[in-house]
Amino acid sequence: MKAIIYRETGDAGVLQLVDRDLPAPGPGEVRVRVAVSGVNPTDWQARSGVAHRKQFPEVTPHLDGAGVIDAVGAGVDPARTGERVWLLLAAAGRPTGTAAEFTVVPADQAVPLPGEASFDVGASLGVPALTAHRALTVAEDGPRRLHPGALDGKIVLAAGGAGVVGHAVIQLARWAGATVITTVSGPEKARLAAAAGAHHVINYKGDPAAGIHGVAPDGVDIVAEVALGENLPLDLAVLRPRGTISVYANDGGAPVDLNVGRNLVLNTRLQFLVLFTAGPQARAAAVEDVAAAVRAGALPVGAEHGLPLLRFPLDRTADAHRAVQAGAVGKVLVDVTCG
Repeated sequence: MKAIIYRETGDAGVLQLVDRDLPAPGPGEVRVRVAVSGVNPTDWQARSGVAHRKQFPEVTPHLDGAGVIDAVGAGVDPARTGERVWLLLAAAGRPTGTAAEFTVVPADQAVPLPGEASFDVGASLGVPALTAHRALTVAEDGPRRLHPGALDGKIVLAAGGAGVVGHAVIQLARWAGATVITTVSGPEKARLAAAAGAHHVINYKGDPAAGIHGVAPDGVDIVAEVALGENLPLDLAVLRPRGTISVYANDGGAPVDLNVGRNLVLNTRLQFLVLFTAGPQARAAAVEDVAAAVRAGALPVGAEHGLPLLRFPLDRTADAHRAVQAGAVGKVLVDVTCG
């Protein structure tokens, strides 16, 4: 099979296209013929060595993807062979991610993908959708699971609604019944956020606090935050008492200046989150709820749904990494060609 690998961390040039033997699934594992591989910031961060320590002599990158199970290991129902699936955390603690024609993962990390959902949808779930779920289910006064009606009466602010995680926050929050506000930097991103389903789109280069207060005079319940250092003053200006700021990134790297007194008065819950250490129960709940949202058709992708798709063939995976690292607007996908 063809696979992308790197042996040393560094820039995208360390990625190589190589031939490798077909992997065999072990006990409790499945082998998946990958159709589409999804690229996330954590993938280039791991490849570059800036955020993760390299654990294996040779690594095939990418956590997310979608394809078809073609073989199962001992203890896995043989009836799963031929099943369409989406993959999550494929390269987490393992050397074999989805940037290959075939990959092997634990069976519970290959989630059934309904026939009406494309492989593009499947490869766009994983990290973004599960992160969005976590961001929406950590509030003191909020639900631990998402389903239609779970967020009825709640107001969610999705910072950076044209981003990949922001897009998933909008879709999941709306599916669960929330009123969704999002902030963007300009008209094109506003169009994408509205297409994703945001009820109110506000340009943060103007007076976003006034705009948000116009929609939510008593404050927002949950902020899903992508740039805490830059946005914390705004978040505190619009958060309701006992509200939650769910932090999944600090884009731009601005220092976080924490006004302790202001947070004390608000009884703020400042929740940092990452999937790797969220715990198995939280991850399993997120997988179940995201799968239900997919079955309901609540997580579509494509420009018409607010998430343009940027495609690269397997032999241009390095260019896909460069696109994500440069801040491409939309979901970067690698089309994996099987013989």
